[in-house]
Amino acid sequence: MMRIMFWAFFAYLSLNFLLMLSMIFFERKKLSSVISWLTVVTLLPGIGYIIYGIFGSGLSIRIRKMISRHKLYEVEYDKQIRDYLVSANEIKDIMDEDVELVKLCYNYGSILCPANDVKFFLWGEDKINALVEDLENAKDSINIEYYIFADDKVGKRVMNVLIKKAKEGVKVKLIYDSVGCLGAPRRFFRKLKKAGGEVAEFFPPFMHIRMINMKLNYRNHKKIVVIDGKIAYTGGINIRDDHMGKKKKLSPWRDTHIRIVGTGVYVLQNIFLNDWRYVKKETFSSKEYIEQGLFPKPEQFGDAYLQVLTSGPDNQVQYIKETYIKLITNAKKEVLIQTPYFVPDEAFISAIRIAIASGVKVKIMIPRKPDHKTVMWTSLSYLKDMVEMGVDVYIYDGFLHSKTLVIDDNKLSVGTCNIDNRSFGLNFEDTVILYSEKLNEEYKTYFEEDLKHCFEADINFFKKKKWLTKFAQALFRLFSPIL
Repeated sequence: MMRIMFWAFFAYLSLNFLLMLSMIFFERKKLSSVISWLTVVTLLPGIGYIIYGIFGSGLSIRIRKMISRHKLYEVEYDKQIRDYLVSANEIKDIMDEDVELVKLCYNYGSILCPANDVKFFLWGEDKINALVEDLENAKDSINIEYYIFADDKVGKRVMNVLIKKAKEGVKVKLIYDSVGCLGAPRRFFRKLKKAGGEVAEFFPPFMHIRMINMKLNYRNHKKIVVIDGKIAYTGGINIRDDHMGKKKKLSPWRDTHIRIVGTGVYVLQNIFLNDWRYVKKETFSSKEYIEQGLFPKPEQFGDAYLQVLTSGPDNQVQYIKETYIKLITNAKKEVLIQTPYFVPDEAFISAIRIAIASGVKVKIMIPRKPDHKTVMWTSLSYLKDMVEMGVDVYIYDGFLHSKTLVIDDNKLSVGTCNIDNRSFGLNFEDTVILYSEKLNEEYKTYFEEDLKHCFEADINFFKKKKWLTKFAQALFRLFSPIL
């Protein structure tokens, strides 16, 4: 009996060692993630391996290469498109004050786009009403990509418009995420295909059995719509009733979405086509897409410059996180952050510490009503550290789903990316960096209005927590690299 137990224990240790080698040398996970996953498989013998297989195993080299092979890189645009954008040589002349940040984004594949008009949406219904109106007016093409596209009241409303436009001859392409749309039956999307639209599922499950998906942990969290190559939407608002504030438990639902008209539409169109080329295995060149009318000649609409960044598990460099760190460490006066989850890594924490030590005012706003309690407990653990560091932390009376950073007087980020390890490293995300004093000032007024619906979480707020809550915060913080 002792002999059997010895060999069983030896086999168990050997499996853990092989798993560690795989995570380090083949999946190239960070040390913090390796430690967290080894803790899981150690504390949960047997079942821990199953959990890791579903949620922890990285993207294979084959999938990473496939995604990369189907990309249309912004810096390789056809000349017809590049003529309306800003080259690397022109950046210093135009953006002298922020030249380092702009060059960083440029080297991460994001061209500087001039002449954009940008409109904010703070509430789901306002965004959906504007989106439906623009969809109704579409003449040539609709490219739409959502993490969540639900088969509910608001989902049916948008889907009915897409079906109508497809029947009218508008080229409609839709990408939905397999995990985000788990609750939506496939027949919901087949209606669009029957009407003449094209539909693709991002990372579909094995044999199309939704409960067997080995890429469950890797989600396309983007929300992008491009209409006729002239109007684009992105931000935090999905197509689901609770994002409209219809769910009492998470109401009021405060979010941020933007509508762009101008050259920035090109980049969001390009991001959609990158994903489309991957899911449909297309190999069209940028020239062929231009000939299809997907990149029409832009008109001069606004005065805002912008860059659009993406990041995902297909790349070892976390472009959005590194850009956020650059924004924070470069700040001169203030940093205003809105995020539903705050689970930063050491690099992000160091950036905030440097800003505080440099005399920069940092404010972080999170929701009082959580949609995921485990992540909320973890967030509170980190926010306690922030308060001790000198950060002003505010708790919004509702569910705050905005993903925004306001930096000083002329920089603002709006997108789909939360301040957590999942968004930075596991999800496919996008964010828009806006360079505009006018837009910056406008969004600051929204932030100030949100403060009226917040209470400030001082150190006593965290000390008064029940011991069980404090225990949960400490426990889930151990697993923050893999949440």
